[in-house]
Order: sequence, then C-alpha cells, then structure tokens
Amino acid sequence: MCGIAGEVRFDAKSASADRVARMTRAMTARGPDGNGIVARGRVAFGHRRLKIIDLTERGRQPMEDPGLGLTVVFNGCIYNHAVLREELERAGYRFFSSSDTEVILKAYHAYGSACVERFNGMFAFAVHERDSGRVFLARDRLGIKPLYYTRTPGALRFASSLPALIHVSRRRPELDAVALHHYLSFHSVVPAPRTLFAGYHKLPPATTVTFEPDGSFREQYYWAPDYEAVLEGVDTQDPAAVTDALLGQLRAAVQRRLVADVPVGVLLSGGVDSSLLVALLARGGVRDLQTFSIGFEAAGGERGDEFQYSDMVAREYATRHHKIEVDSATLIEHLPACVKAMNEPMVSHDNIGFYLLGKYVSEHVKVVQSGQGADEVFGGYHWYPPLLGSNAPLDAYAGAFFDRDHAEYTEVVDARFAIDHDASRDLVARHFDQPGARDAVDRALRLDTTVMLVDDPVKRVDNMTMAWGLEARVPFLDHELVEFAAAIPAHMKVRDGGKYILKQAARTMLPAAVIDRPKGYFPVPALKYLNGKGLGFVRDMLASEISVKRGLFNRAYVDTLLDAPADHITPLGGSKLWQIATLEFWLQTHGL
Repeated sequence: MCGIAGEVRFDAKSASADRVARMTRAMTARGPDGNGIVARGRVAFGHRRLKIIDLTERGRQPMEDPGLGLTVVFNGCIYNHAVLREELERAGYRFFSSSDTEVILKAYHAYGSACVERFNGMFAFAVHERDSGRVFLARDRLGIKPLYYTRTPGALRFASSLPALIHVSRRRPELDAVALHHYLSFHSVVPAPRTLFAGYHKLPPATTVTFEPDGSFREQYYWAPDYEAVLEGVDTQDPAAVTDALLGQLRAAVQRRLVADVPVGVLLSGGVDSSLLVALLARGGVRDLQTFSIGFEAAGGERGDEFQYSDMVAREYATRHHKIEVDSATLIEHLPACVKAMNEPMVSHDNIGFYLLGKYVSEHVKVVQSGQGADEVFGGYHWYPPLLGSNAPLDAYAGAFFDRDHAEYTEVVDARFAIDHDASRDLVARHFDQPGARDAVDRALRLDTTVMLVDDPVKRVDNMTMAWGLEARVPFLDHELVEFAAAIPAHMKVRDGGKYILKQAARTMLPAAVIDRPKGYFPVPALKYLNGKGLGFVRDMLASEISVKRGLFNRAYVDTLLDAPADHITPLGGSKLWQIATLEFWLQTHGL
C-alpha cells in the first residue's frame, strides 16, 4: 500500500516541500486515495495513500504524534499490529486511530530501532525525531516493499520509486557498469544497494539506517534466515511430522494476510503455490473468495495459459473466479505503460501478465494474496536438485541461472561499460561463502530468497499491482515461515524434482493433477518467441535515433539477435533480445 518520499537536509537549507510533492505526484498510482506533505525546516515527508486499514482520515499520512515528537511515512502492512497495539496500550500508550501506521510510531518510541524486530509484515518507512533531528529508515526482512535513496553533499532524498527520485535530482544519471553486468548476466537482478545508476541506491532488505543531523549515519542488518537452525519439537527426518508442522505455519501466514478493512482476493495462476493459498483460505473460513487468472495467445508452439488448472481449483473451492484472456495486439498496446510502471527494468515476460491482471483485479478488490516466493523458499526451481552434494555448486548454479557468461557480456555492451572481472559470478561466490548454510542447496536457496527474489519476482508483483492501486501480499514470505523452511533439511525440500515437502502439504487439500503437473511459469509466448508486431516493435526501438546515440549495445550483437530471436534463449527460457530491448525501452520511457 502507498508510496512514500522525503528530503532531509544536512546543511543550513530547508527541505523542499515542492520537490517532495513532485516525487509523490509521480507515485499517484501507488496511492490513489489521498496524499499529504509535512515540511518543517530541514525535513520534508510526503505520502500517497491507498486505504486498506483504518479508512478514515485518522489514518492519513504523514502521521504526526506531537506528544511523542515523531512523524512517520509508511508503505506496507503490519499484520500483527493489533497484538502490538495491545502490548503498547498496556505500557501506557494511547492511540488516536486504528491504523497500523500509528502502531509503528508508538513502537518506534517504545523500542527504538529494534521495533522492526517485532513487526510481522511488509514495510518501508521513515521516522523523523523532532527533538534529536534524527531520521530513521527501515525496510522489511525480505524486501517486499521498495525504498530508494540518493545522497548529495547536503541532503538525503528517498522514495518508493527510483524514477520519481531521479527526476527531481539535478544529478545526471550515469549507468553503473557493475550493475549493468548483473542486469545482463544475473537474470536482470541488480542486488541492493546498487541500482543501474551510480549514486542511486536501494536500502537492502532487513536493514535500518539512522541519519544524524550532521549527515553521519549508522546502518544495521537485523535479520537473516538460519539454514543451520533446529526445529524445536519437530522430527525433521520424518516427512509426516514436518508436513503437519508446515501446514500450521502456512495457515498462520495466510490468515495474517487477511488483515484489512476491505475484501482480499487471490491471484490464481493454477500452479501449486497459488492453488494452495486458495485452499488454505477457503478451508480457513473465507467465504465468497474471488480468484483471478490471466492467459495469452499461444506462440512458437507454446501454450499461453494454464486455465485448465486454475479452473480445476476454482471449481474445487467454489470461488468467484475471473478469467482474463489477452490477445497479442492488446499485449503490445499495453507494453509502454507496463514498462513505465517498473521501478527498474525487469526482463521477465510475465511483467505484462501481472500488469494486465492488476488492471482487471483492481476493479474488483484492493488487496490480493499471491504465491510469489514458494519456489525460492521451498526449493522449486530446476537448478536446486543438482546442487545436492555438488562439488562445484558455483558452476552448477551459474550454468543454470546466468543469462550470459562474462565473455558474452563483453560482446553485448559498448567498450565504455566493459569491466575486467566477472562481477556477477563474484557476487554469487561471496554469498555462497557466507556462514550459516552447510549444504550447497541451502546456500542457493538463501541467495535466491534474500537477493534474487527481492529484485525479480517480488519487485515485479509490487510494481505491477501498485500501478493500479492494488496491494499484493505474499504469504510464502512470512518471515516466520521462511525461518521454518530454512531449518528443513535440504534433501527434503528438493526431493522428487523439488518442493517436495510443500507438495506433501498440498496433497491434503488439492487435486493430484494440480500438484503433479509439469512445473509451469506465467507463460507469455509472444515475448519469448518475438515475431510479427512484437519483433517489429523491438526492431524499431533499437534502431531509433536515441538508442543509436546512446550506443549502449554493440550493433553487431544486436543484429545477430534480431536476425533470429528464437535462436537466442537464455538457460531460464528467456529471450536475450527482449532483455536488451527492455533496458532500452525502460530508459526511453523514463526519459533517461
């Protein structure tokens, strides 16, 4: 929910309310229900509101508590806010709203920076202390909600949107060659704190930072899943015992994400993960549940929908099911708006699927649950099983996940962006070498859960749903569930091709045909096998005057891809042509 922005000065100047207002206007879609600005001296905060909890004006933001001397802007949802409110009331705090925003204010006053450790939810927020002048920024454990920032010699600026931040800055954005290497090699993932542009950053997940009035700061990393932990009271060598305990964790995660003063629906792809959410909600007592699926035209001999499975689940649980069918012409028509909605360029073909699905769903509900995260948390991808006991896990992971090796990267980009080392492989190696995970499978799961997931699937869902003022919640990223899954032995997660223990839990409530089907992805064949209007669109864009003048890519490489797009598919089944086209498209769309 919502979009936040702010400016904090560390010099003698006052913060610019106008600049903050321009940032919030650029994020109107994230919060169509209201806006606000508070500017006092060296600090200005702005907010765009999506009303989900406490629909009254008492929940408006920026929220101030004059008695405590605190002001907050907040994006997200604290699912355990009612429990925390009771705890704080017992400690003597009095509340003027029923919002989770006010719980953050009081919790920060009571517990300081450690308040984030008490929150179960998704969040990015900023707090200003009137008396000390400090400003505190925080992001949730799994990076579900975005928070970008930039520093200048005299100021800090932050926002929920990178383009909003860039467009109020006088600093000309310059591409970061290491980030570009990640984009073109690490499946378009640019891990925090980097963005594609030098000097523009994103706060890493599970991180807080406190800025003093003189500009000095201290950063704290407050959480990480422990893959060497022991599950208390659960025999982890007994699949039945683990399954029973897992079902309890799953029920709690989906029930927490029903906290809202508006109805909650489900994005139902027809896969195990979203189907399991429907089953858990229906069996948990939710009535008249609305579910939503989308499908596209077939291309290249590949089907563009999974309706046969989503229909099966909708019938099983008698949901109010909505199916959206999209032809290729409609897909191409909406691509510019989809790309504009991206905080950063994202290559996955299903961005347009979530964008168009968000458009339709927002006409019916304001909150949905989504199955993102299950594959990374429970070992559902094809590259995990080969890592079990592997003597060369880095080679195995890179071979399955990387879109290009370092040698090909040097062929793609102009010499201005060449670097003398394999930055993406080095990144993975550093993460694999961190303590806290013995098995190579768990090292890969940790990397994908805390890095890849944040800047690919989760960011995709946040950006594409918030483009329509729709809040997406992801139960599989409940941090207590993630901690539980981390402690499950690796072999039990990747057995029988992957996600074994989650599928065992699903067998108690889903048809076997949904569970035992071949793994599917959100299929958008027209963007994988570029031809016809789609290919023409890409060809014209890459040949445009601005693209040629930018000179980001080597022309010979581009021409090779254009000559036969279907011959240049990444190990993960993506189009190499669409990947470079998306980056150019995004830069042009945002006037960069």
